Amino acid sequence: MENEKKTAIIIGAGPAGLCAAYTLLTETDIIPVIFEESDFIGGISRTIEHNGNRMDIGGHRFFSKSEEVNEFWQKFMPVQGAPSIDDKILETKNKELAKDGPDPEKEDNVLLIRNRVSRIYYLKKFFDYPISLKFQTFKNMGFARTMKAGFGYIHSAMFKKKEDSLKNFYINRFGKPLYEMFFEDYTEKVWGRNPDSIDASWGAQRVKGLSLRSAIWAVLSKPFKKNKNNVETSLIEQYVYPKKGPGQLWEAVADEVERLGGKIVKNCSVEKIETDGKKIISVGINKNGKKETVSADYYFSSMPIKDLISGMGDIVPADIHDIAVNLPYRDFITVGLLVNKLKIKNETKTKTIGNIVPDCWIYIQEKGVKLGRLQIFNNWSPYMVKDFENNVWIGLEYFCNEGDELWNMDDKAFIDFAADELSKIGIIDKEDILDSVRAKVKKAYPAYFGTYSEFDKVKDYLSGIDNLYCIGRNGQHRYNNMDHSMMTAFEAVRALKRGDTSRDVVWNVNTEKEYHEEKK
Repeated sequence: MENEKKTAIIIGAGPAGLCAAYTLLTETDIIPVIFEESDFIGGISRTIEHNGNRMDIGGHRFFSKSEEVNEFWQKFMPVQGAPSIDDKILETKNKELAKDGPDPEKEDNVLLIRNRVSRIYYLKKFFDYPISLKFQTFKNMGFARTMKAGFGYIHSAMFKKKEDSLKNFYINRFGKPLYEMFFEDYTEKVWGRNPDSIDASWGAQRVKGLSLRSAIWAVLSKPFKKNKNNVETSLIEQYVYPKKGPGQLWEAVADEVERLGGKIVKNCSVEKIETDGKKIISVGINKNGKKETVSADYYFSSMPIKDLISGMGDIVPADIHDIAVNLPYRDFITVGLLVNKLKIKNETKTKTIGNIVPDCWIYIQEKGVKLGRLQIFNNWSPYMVKDFENNVWIGLEYFCNEGDELWNMDDKAFIDFAADELSKIGIIDKEDILDSVRAKVKKAYPAYFGTYSEFDKVKDYLSGIDNLYCIGRNGQHRYNNMDHSMMTAFEAVRALKRGDTSRDVVWNVNTEKEYHEEKK
């Protein structure tokens, strides 16, 4: 019995959970078992298929300044070595194809190189995202708005505000007029509250290094840059992307985890966590109504922290329990619409199939609609669209709270509502809609307000549980990108290997400014 291998229970089969399982299997003798409450792999990085068209939940650019993350992705899916179908048709020349890489016209297991275009739709016009200093920007804004924005920025540069809110974080970097034009309403759509009541740390994690000053520098320095990807994440010009969406890659990782001896149990929720406060003893699972108790040597949790703490019961101190169970989240709804054409015209120099706009996603800043972002899946990958030459497959993204009016609308009513909004702002005609689908995601975005201000108490309590590692976006209640979620898993497994009692190395992923500013 002494030689019996140790085991780990991993809660959640998203990027963090799958990376933890894979790293345990390749770097230790520990055998992982993943419990996934849904019937799909990849968490919010999954791909939904509807009548031959594939939809990415939330949009996932595969770009990281971590070499380890890039190598991990390419281990499972190599970068293309021949043009994709749309690049063949368009005779695209700006992509550095991988030597001996797969041909996406012949193989599915391939990462495509895609051009990143993200813009803001405001005043029924397009603005660069992030805001750039171009003649078109000033023309779209008009003389009065441009002058107001310029003086507002000068004022913010001279008189810095205390960064005690997301509002002041943005004003310090862009000035009040640009903040009000491009950040305030959109942030309210995403979080359901004004940025003046949101912790500034959200901005520090998502847009660090981004400001009007950096936009000016980007314009001035661009001609001299050799490596165009060695800039802020928000400014990259290309990224890689699985041929059939992000879920394709995570399904491949899941297959490898099982091939190496790991186990993945779907439709199995973790409802109870038995702990003595110092270590986890067992977890209570529910698989299709059948309940049982299982135990392991180690536990990796990517489940929402409020659910993790709730599952621990009365042993958790009352103040820790109250902070955790009241942590706020924003939920997510996406509507896929298949249309004959878009009303918005491609007035860029970028050539596209059918001359559609070249954007991967568009930030909707128009007032009077609840729509937050619009994805154009044709531009993510033509292979996600059944008839990409004749149809446009788009995703309309909404942010809400589980149980609110939007969440509780039935599918048909919500799809009609979304289509009306898109028609209202001049992007489609409703009669051009050919097909539609709706998907809802709970706890998609950990939020930075409410009891979050006391979150460190919860973090410290969880860090004191010897055999528990909190990983991933929900596992750390941190708005991580996919690569950061992966890195929390890598760091957690290595901390276990080293016998670290501290969890700082795991929690510190995506808190250091240098991570985004320098490619390691």
